Amino acid sequence: MKRIERALISVHDKTGVVEFARGLAALKVELISTGGTARLLSSNNIPVREVSDLTGFPEILDGRVKTINPKIAAGLLAIRENAEHMRQVREHQLPLIDLVCVNLYPFVETARRPGVQFDEVIENIDIGGPSMLRAASKNFQDVAVVTTPDDYNSVLTALQNGDGVLDRTMLFDLARKAFLCTARYDAQISQYLSRIGRPDSVFPPNIFMDFEKAADLRYGENPHQHAAFYRWGGQATHGLAAAKQLQGKELSYNNLVDLEAAWNLIREFQQPACCIIKHTNPCGTAVGETLREAYLKAYEADSVSAFGSIIALNRVMDRETAIEAAKLFVEAVIAPEFEAGALEVLGAKKNLRVLSAGSMASGAEWARYEIKRVSGGVLLQNPDDQLMGLNTRVVTKREPTKKEWADLEFAWRVAKHVKSNAIVLAEDGRTVGVGAGQMSRVESVRISIQKAYPTSKGSSLGSDAFFPFRDGIDEAAKGGVTAIIQPGGSTRDAETIEAANEHGMAMVFTGLRHFKH
Repeated sequence: MKRIERALISVHDKTGVVEFARGLAALKVELISTGGTARLLSSNNIPVREVSDLTGFPEILDGRVKTINPKIAAGLLAIRENAEHMRQVREHQLPLIDLVCVNLYPFVETARRPGVQFDEVIENIDIGGPSMLRAASKNFQDVAVVTTPDDYNSVLTALQNGDGVLDRTMLFDLARKAFLCTARYDAQISQYLSRIGRPDSVFPPNIFMDFEKAADLRYGENPHQHAAFYRWGGQATHGLAAAKQLQGKELSYNNLVDLEAAWNLIREFQQPACCIIKHTNPCGTAVGETLREAYLKAYEADSVSAFGSIIALNRVMDRETAIEAAKLFVEAVIAPEFEAGALEVLGAKKNLRVLSAGSMASGAEWARYEIKRVSGGVLLQNPDDQLMGLNTRVVTKREPTKKEWADLEFAWRVAKHVKSNAIVLAEDGRTVGVGAGQMSRVESVRISIQKAYPTSKGSSLGSDAFFPFRDGIDEAAKGGVTAIIQPGGSTRDAETIEAANEHGMAMVFTGLRHFKH
């Protein structure tokens, strides 16, 4: 490109724009601007020319038309090395514009504001801004385009070092950012409009997903697979995307998958809680009076499987809990925050990944979508954020005791996060046995009893879906299970109820299934 001689600045977000404009003025760049931006620059003694003075046409329609003008468009789109373009520029006395600095009306922020009216949202759809960004980006070899205050310093430095000229690499990178900006902006408008007049429970006809790379990963599920982590772009970060890694090796694909499973499960509990995850399934989950107690109970539930696992906590990790956790080889620990003493203890294990996740909140609007890829498309669903069905009821002759009710609810919360077919045995605020991912539900019952620590006798059982036959109830009774919670809904419910009554069990139907595939 040639030396930048004229710049158009029109920004809604005024962060850093005065300093940026002052730097351009110091490079002898003529500044043109619109409305509030022009007034701001002028009030800071920066020479600026109104766009209306350049175009010979005033701003009209309450500011809806400011930069939509052939002179602006031609000044951005004219190819400087094209002789015919330059002839027309001279013939029509078109002012060439060499740099555009534009950021757009805050459509998303306006649309998300509680109580905002539809007409106000519509007024925050920028028209002239995207047009200028797209024009400048199309002609990137001749026009620099700046869309964010984050680039002000680097652009100014490059101009100062290059005697007012930017190299092609930077021009192309700025244009790429500008097209991303307009694509994201249009997608957000379309997404908002697609929901108007539709109940919240209905998925919109189109979903525009914008993801930006957060990190390359060492490899995928296996070393021969490449992988990267992308965060949802243009949205407030939450969950793993907002977590800060405080120490340890770089995260792997499998680490992130397990961390997500662990974080989703630990958010189920209000009391101090710990879950230990292996291959997305909890090998131990517990609550306690203290975080240390919760960790020890979770670890004891399946100390063998805990080797090489992920630990998740729902409280600030203290030194006492860290001392216990540091005795075990684990891949990663995630908690809202960490005390300095805990970090000192964990710091001795240099490869241990430690993540501070911050808020336990789910992440507002975009957390309502769960996404799974299939060949040629994706599946969307709302998260499984319910616990009990509206018609939860006891179906056996015997009511659960107070202790059994507590154990049943605990088992039921955990069962939501276990691969189906899922069976969870619980007692005294911890899992004692987990049967996960079996093709036969009765086999999951057998595995949970086999793995139970110290014993399955006196425990309560949670099943993510109904028992199709009474054999699962009979196997549970052999293991000493005293109470069961399940959705019900089988054609053989009467048989399973009869079996529970024969064994003196209490059984609860929730009317709500918790498959996890």
